[in-house]
Amino acid sequence: MRRSRTPVAVVAAALALPLAACNGGTTGTGSSMSQQTGAPTPTATRSAEPAPWIGDFVKGMSLEQKVGQLFVPTFADRADAERMIRRYHVGGFIYFPGNARDPVQTARLSNALQRASEIPLLLGVDEEQGLVTRLPYLTKFPGNMALGATAQPGLAREAARVTGTELRALGINQNYAPVADVNVNPANPVIGVRSFGSDPALVSQMLGGAVQGYQDAGVAATAKHFPGHGDTDVDSHTGLPVIRHTRQEWERLDAPPFQAAVRQGVDAIMTAHIVVPGLDDSGDPATMSRTVLTGLLRQKLGYRGVIVTDSLQMAGARQKYGATQAAVRAVQAGADQLLMPPNLAGAHAAVVSAVRRGAITRQRLDESVTRILALKARRGLFGDVQVDPRRAAQVVGSRAHQEVARRVAEASVTLVRNKGGALPLRNGTRVHVAGPHAPQLAAALRKRNVRIAGSPQAADVVVLTTQDAGAATAARIRAMGGRPVVAVALGRPYDLAHAGAATATLATYSSGNVSLNALARVLTGQTKPAGRLPVQVSGLRFGHGLTY
Repeated sequence: MRRSRTPVAVVAAALALPLAACNGGTTGTGSSMSQQTGAPTPTATRSAEPAPWIGDFVKGMSLEQKVGQLFVPTFADRADAERMIRRYHVGGFIYFPGNARDPVQTARLSNALQRASEIPLLLGVDEEQGLVTRLPYLTKFPGNMALGATAQPGLAREAARVTGTELRALGINQNYAPVADVNVNPANPVIGVRSFGSDPALVSQMLGGAVQGYQDAGVAATAKHFPGHGDTDVDSHTGLPVIRHTRQEWERLDAPPFQAAVRQGVDAIMTAHIVVPGLDDSGDPATMSRTVLTGLLRQKLGYRGVIVTDSLQMAGARQKYGATQAAVRAVQAGADQLLMPPNLAGAHAAVVSAVRRGAITRQRLDESVTRILALKARRGLFGDVQVDPRRAAQVVGSRAHQEVARRVAEASVTLVRNKGGALPLRNGTRVHVAGPHAPQLAAALRKRNVRIAGSPQAADVVVLTTQDAGAATAARIRAMGGRPVVAVALGRPYDLAHAGAATATLATYSSGNVSLNALARVLTGQTKPAGRLPVQVSGLRFGHGLTY
C-alpha cells in the first residue's frame, strides 16, 4: 500500500523556506580577474537540520527500504524503473537520452515514476552546460570555462537558473553539476573546459553563482568531483588516476571551491574516483576513502549535506574492490548516494548483508537515509511533485532562455592576439573558413555579409578553427599557404600556445551554435570581445584579454 505524503507535507514545505543568507565568498589568492564585480547576492540556505518527523519516518522503514534509498541507478524504460522501485525501493534515478526523448515525454515519465514510489524520488541528470549535456532539447549554453571567461558570477547564476528551471519543468529535481574542479593541467583528458578555470578564487566565485542558480530553480545542485579532479592526465572512466598534490597544495588549489560550496549550502557533493596519496596513503580511491570523505569533507570542511559517488560503472570505481564491494566501501567511507551501480541486485544485497553483519552500522545507514530524506524535503519533494507536460514544452528552450545563452556566449569570446588590428574584419575582406565546424561558422559570417572564399588561395584572411588539436595547431596554420590566419580555439584554449604564427587568436571554449554565432559577431565587429583567459596558457597569462 502506498504511504501517504500528506502528514509530512506541511513540515516539508517549512524546510524548503530559506533559513538564512550565507555568502559563498572566495578563498585562496585572488586576482584582478576574480575580483570583478557582478557577483550574485547570495540567498542560498545552509544544509537544513533534519526535522523531527524525518527521524520518525526513518524508524518506520525496513532495512531493505533504507538501503534502497542509497541507490540511484540507470534504467531502460518506465517498466524497468518501476520494477526497481518495487523490488529495491530505490531513492532515485539518473536520466539519459534514451529515456528522456523530448520535454512532454520526459515530464510524463517523471510523473509516472513519482506516482510509483512510496517515497519521493530524486530524479537526476548530468547537465553541466556545454560539453556534458544529456538532454538535447534543453537550452544550450557554452559551458563552464566560457562562463569563467566572463568572470561574472551573476551570469553563472542566470545560466544555472535557466537550466534548473527547465529541468524542474521536466520533473527532474537534481542536477549533477556544477563542476568544482580547478583545471591546472592542460593535458587533463576528462575535465578541461568543464572547469570554470585554473584559479581557485575564480572557480569559487563562479561555482557559488551556479549553485545559487540551480537552487533558485528548486533543483538540488551537486558540486563535483571531491577532492578535486583538475590535475590528472588519466580519465577515471577508463582508469584510476593518481594525483600527486601534497596536503598543502590541495588546501591551496583544490579545496577552496568545495569550501565555497559548503558555505553556499550546496545540496550534494560528488566524489571522484581518484587516488591522492597526499591526503590518504592507503591507495583507496577517494570514493572509498574514509579519510577523504569523513575526515576531510565531513570533519574538516564541516559538510552536512548529501555525498554522492560518481558513477560506480566507471573503471576508477571498480579497479581495486570490484563493482559489488565498491558500493559497501563507499558507504563505509561516508557516501550517502550510490550512483549507477553496474549490478543493482548484487550491490543492494551486499549493502544489506554488510549492515546485518555489522560491517556498516545501522546508525551509519540511518545517517545517510536521514540526509537523503532531508534533501528531498528541502527541495519540496514531499509535496506535489507532478508537473504539467504542456508547460514543460513551453518552458524548455523559450526565447527568454535563449537570450541568456546568447549573452553568456558573447561575454565569453576572448581575443588573445590582434596584430596590426586585423580584427574586426573589414568590409569586403574575402574570408576562407577552415577547421572543425567551418560550414556553420561560414554560414554565420555570410549572414553578416562577409564574403566567403572557397580556398585559402582565394582569400585575404583565413579563419582557422581548432578543437583540442594541441601541438598540431602550428602545422595547420602553416598549411594555410602563408595567408594571414585568425586562429580560434573552439575547445580547450591551450591550443593557442601553438598558434604563435597566427595574426590574430581567439578562444570561445565551445563549438556550439550559440558560441559560433557569438564568434561571428565578434569577428565582424558587431560585438566587442570581452572575455579573459580563465586558465593559464603557455606564454599567456591568466586573465589576459583584448578588445576593440
